[in-house]
Amino acid sequence: MAVLEDAVSGGAVYARKVVMGKILVVDDQRNMRTTLAMMLRGASHEVDEAEDGETGRDRGATGAYDVVLTDLRMGGADGIEVLRSIKRAQPMTEVIVMTAYGTIESAVEAMRLGAYDYIQKPFGEEELLVKVSKAMETRRLNGQVQLFAQEFKEKYHFDNIVGRSQAIRDMLARVVKIAPTDATVLITGESGTGKELVARAVHANSKRADKPFVIVNCAAITETLLESELFGHARGAFTGAATARKGLFEEADGGTFFFDEIAETTVTFQAKLLRAIQEGEVRRVGENKSISIDIRVIAATNADLQDAVKERRFRQDLYYRLNVARFILPPLRERKEDIALLGAFFLEKYNRKMGSRAVFGDGVMEAMMGYAYPGNVRELENMVEQGVALATAGVISSDDVLPELPAARASTSGRTLADIVDEAERGAVVEALRAHDGSREKAAEALQISPTTLWRKMTRLGVTYDSN
Repeated sequence: MAVLEDAVSGGAVYARKVVMGKILVVDDQRNMRTTLAMMLRGASHEVDEAEDGETGRDRGATGAYDVVLTDLRMGGADGIEVLRSIKRAQPMTEVIVMTAYGTIESAVEAMRLGAYDYIQKPFGEEELLVKVSKAMETRRLNGQVQLFAQEFKEKYHFDNIVGRSQAIRDMLARVVKIAPTDATVLITGESGTGKELVARAVHANSKRADKPFVIVNCAAITETLLESELFGHARGAFTGAATARKGLFEEADGGTFFFDEIAETTVTFQAKLLRAIQEGEVRRVGENKSISIDIRVIAATNADLQDAVKERRFRQDLYYRLNVARFILPPLRERKEDIALLGAFFLEKYNRKMGSRAVFGDGVMEAMMGYAYPGNVRELENMVEQGVALATAGVISSDDVLPELPAARASTSGRTLADIVDEAERGAVVEALRAHDGSREKAAEALQISPTTLWRKMTRLGVTYDSN
């Protein structure tokens, strides 16, 4: 980061130096390493040198550097090993790899593993400084996002919502806007995407935060019991009802009621629920007197309620009543940039819970990044918990977290899941460019990503497009 250093004596400034960033140069060729260091120091960067991959790997993993510039081909630990070690220990540090002619495939592999960019030898000073400058800017912005996320969590109690993807940031911003209102909320998304966490975040940031937050899983209770649980019952209302009982609606008075798996209810029950929400009153089973309630309703489902309405499995009027403020949670496979953060979060959580100090071994994070996660965040959490429990000598291997990975990733043609995902991304990028006559800005907008992200994907996937 740019740091202004002043030497002051008696009120006079004698020297002033701007340090743009701290950079580590890793190269086993002394002349090349020295030349690079001179160029970078000439641009006001603070530079350290590492004479081999092992030294670069160890120094880079300390987190002392904004950018690491490493050669790919070195004796001993090569640039890929340096990259893996640094990104595993310090995800925020940006890595640029230097590659010679004929090793572009290795550079592309480095990009896939998390390198910010690559630069092909021979290169000029201007090209080097531009790439380093861009890497520094990315490092700065990511640092701001990290700080923003922490402040966001502390202010809005989002301790268990982890991620810095655009989808998560947009969702959290929406929570902040909607939570203070009394609007009914509908949360949709695949199983394991964190619907309950979002519901809790809405409640925690509402004016009802000091009142009850009551959860009922509609799929876990039969219709008869569900009605009794929610509305309560009079004494003798049914066999076994020896005393009158308040329902959960009454228990939640003044607070928030969260209906999980709302699509699993029957149409008959949905009619009673709709009346309770609209009228703000309930009637205990076996009684004629209505009781006023003041609750905010949040509902969640992994089903397509519009299809359920068309198939008459869900009341249209209840759907419209619930769908006032809508949150659509993306599956984990669509926000892969959050996998490393989530992995680190769960690793810390279960290390603390089990009193261990397990770490991810070589290649584990790469394997986790390439997995599709049909069970989403919940599946990732279970994987990490299992890994911590099974770790040998405190090191988690791929087999500990993904014992069925080869079968899960292999296709009939022998391609890995990562290959399949890359192919799908490549096709989507090419199609977007074709549809917008090669305009990267318009293609990026259509894909709902930034032009910079599109450029990086094109570089990583080897996509070029000429409108002619």
